[in-house]
Amino acid sequence: MESVNIVIIGGGIVGLSIAAELSKNNSGVYVFEKNRNFGQETSSHNSGVIHSGIYYPPGSLKASLSKKGNTAIYDICEKYRIPYKKLGKLIVATDEFGMAELEKLKKNGEKNGILDLRMLNSDQIRSMEPNITAVRAIFSPSTGIIEPDDLLIYFRGMATLNGATLVTDTRVTEIVDRADGYELSGLSSGQKFTVNANTVINSGGLFSDNIAAMAGIDIDSMGYRLHFCKGDYFRLPGPPMVKSLVYPIPSGPGLGIHLTPDMSGSIRLGPNAYYVDRLDYALKSSASEFRDDVSKFMPSIAKMELQDDSSGIRPKLQGPGDGFRDFVIRHEKDLGLQGFINLIGIESPGLTASPAIGEYVAEIYENEIKG
Repeated sequence: MESVNIVIIGGGIVGLSIAAELSKNNSGVYVFEKNRNFGQETSSHNSGVIHSGIYYPPGSLKASLSKKGNTAIYDICEKYRIPYKKLGKLIVATDEFGMAELEKLKKNGEKNGILDLRMLNSDQIRSMEPNITAVRAIFSPSTGIIEPDDLLIYFRGMATLNGATLVTDTRVTEIVDRADGYELSGLSSGQKFTVNANTVINSGGLFSDNIAAMAGIDIDSMGYRLHFCKGDYFRLPGPPMVKSLVYPIPSGPGLGIHLTPDMSGSIRLGPNAYYVDRLDYALKSSASEFRDDVSKFMPSIAKMELQDDSSGIRPKLQGPGDGFRDFVIRHEKDLGLQGFINLIGIESPGLTASPAIGEYVAEIYENEIKG
């Protein structure tokens, strides 16, 4: 039976970021991805937004890691000539209630160390975005966009360059805790395999709760059970009608249906947020729902024919009606699983936070496992 040092289960952007970071100073790093391609699920079905970290409770991992990741992604893009656009974002209010919410949001962002936020009045909004109608807005200049695939390719390349072994079509189906590590069994290209790993890192995205359960963790008592939260996208026809990202006041399980320019220059609307019980990437929402929501701050959209675009599914710890849930990034030594690190509920701002998550997991490994 083959023995290796570290196995990372899941080859999305976050798993590959962890591999790139750990393989700088450690040999025997493996990534097992169950699909035929890396980043085939959450990593390739999102808005590609580089968030500032304004939304998340101070002290949360989502707040700290998105802020660090925001800076890191721009640095990576500059150093390795990866295309990006730092367009800035407007979070708009259309009434007095929204204005009060913006004040709270700005204060929250400032507590998170985001000190470049500006409050704009209606004239300033109109000057910046003539097609947007709002009474007040926060402008976040550090928000931008990137093609998620480009970031994935970067992390995959760095991990490979550092000597990590990355394999696709490899599904782990059993994890057994042994005295000297973990015995992983499963199927690789249709063939059964078994491997011993000193350390296992669960970066399984939509199915990370299942992987935790394989290791013997009671995911309900630990609060690790995931909920699939789907979001659909439409596309605006014709020339772009906004230059910046434009978001409403956040509500519900998502950030609200927003306008996001993409790297090709066209404008996407979405995502919305609704819970589903299985993976299904068919676009189910109606264009009229999107028009109604966005017309509150862009009235001209009411007469437009929207084009179908795509859908994505978020691995949320927050279930219907629940409050905020943070990322789980945890060495499970307290559960008797020395050398087993869980990453569960890595939804938005996971892409933004990905370089910082890689560093965070590497610190856990160096300080608590490697010794």
